[in-house]
Amino acid sequence: MRRIIASLDIGSCTSKLIIGEFFKNKLNILAVIENESKGLKNGLVVHPELLVGSLRELFNKANDMVGIPIKKVVLSVSNQEAQVNICEGSTNVVGEDKKVTNDDIQRVIQASIHNSYDDQRVILNTVATLFRINDDNVVKNPLGMNADKISVKTVITDVPIENIEPILKCLKHLDIEVVKTYISSIGDYYTNKQKNMDNNCGIIINLGDQTSTISVFNKGILANTTVLNLGGNNVDKDIEFIYKTTSNEAKKLKEKLSLAHNRLAQANETIELTNKLGETVKINQYELSEIVMYRLAEILNLIKKQINHLTKKKISYIIFTGGVTESTDFALILEEIFGKSVTIGNIKEIGVRNNKFSSCVGLLKKYNEELNLKDTDFSIFSIEEQEEFSGFNKTSIPENSILGKLFGYFFDS
Repeated sequence: MRRIIASLDIGSCTSKLIIGEFFKNKLNILAVIENESKGLKNGLVVHPELLVGSLRELFNKANDMVGIPIKKVVLSVSNQEAQVNICEGSTNVVGEDKKVTNDDIQRVIQASIHNSYDDQRVILNTVATLFRINDDNVVKNPLGMNADKISVKTVITDVPIENIEPILKCLKHLDIEVVKTYISSIGDYYTNKQKNMDNNCGIIINLGDQTSTISVFNKGILANTTVLNLGGNNVDKDIEFIYKTTSNEAKKLKEKLSLAHNRLAQANETIELTNKLGETVKINQYELSEIVMYRLAEILNLIKKQINHLTKKKISYIIFTGGVTESTDFALILEEIFGKSVTIGNIKEIGVRNNKFSSCVGLLKKYNEELNLKDTDFSIFSIEEQEEFSGFNKTSIPENSILGKLFGYFFDS
């Protein structure tokens, strides 16, 4: 079976749906669908009926593109008011031979979760960081060891139920099954993951349209996170206010004329438009870029302060991602505030080389990793649907051909 996964990131500005296939653990992007989001504010649902409508449009676009209905997704949810807690649990080993089994490990992890249960919150991620055998020996994996009792320390990430329940209801209304849910910054980590990141402490910041998410990762595990309700939309509002334009015109001015820093901006680069007052306004790139630069500098300085509150550990890396980082000359304003030690994310997969897809792409990789650990087959399409999707039957294309490698085309024998 081909391992084909779909990930869904419902942002305040746009919703992104990506279909990817893993062949020999390499991700190939098969389809990218994007649609305007409605009914959300700062990543949370405020008008469910509007969200249902915009998601229906998104999935209709996807169905038209691939020719097969998408019915299963991995879902990204907002980091708003997320909590990361260290929990502990213990249990007795029940087998007569007193050897630790997978069932014993699952029971002790469940015990740690039970100790932190809150019916107003939903646990999204649980990572076991160490086990103890008989309250004594510390081990990474107790499977198969002799023990009367095992204990575990876990890192648990949870979010308020209102972060996720309204979205799940909207998707259920559309007959979409959520096979796994992750907090959005997990996707950002897996998109930008590099050698040694799993051995160090670092920061990943996603600059979105309405929010900026700041997350601390310690040895690959989410250790702390916060969200600032500031983003690219604040720049749009500044432009709209100063030039008395519509919100759509402000956004176009930002994207087509402005630079994120005024260092390379040109005063003779201009656009004329009629504002909301009926006045003809001539806007030059230098002045517009100054407006953008000052707002971005404010947001980046606030992020810098938040990082100091989130961790006291030595920071080995800081990575910026999200749609705002695609702004022309963003690297200049970033270096001015943070120095040269920070980097801007770089998505390598063909077809999604824009940081607004960061979370969506990373969740495909995260879910694939979990499937590998469980040695589990999975696809959003049946074998018959996979044949229809590719437009080839099983015998029409060799596995080792160029086309076969491109599409990761293989079937279980």
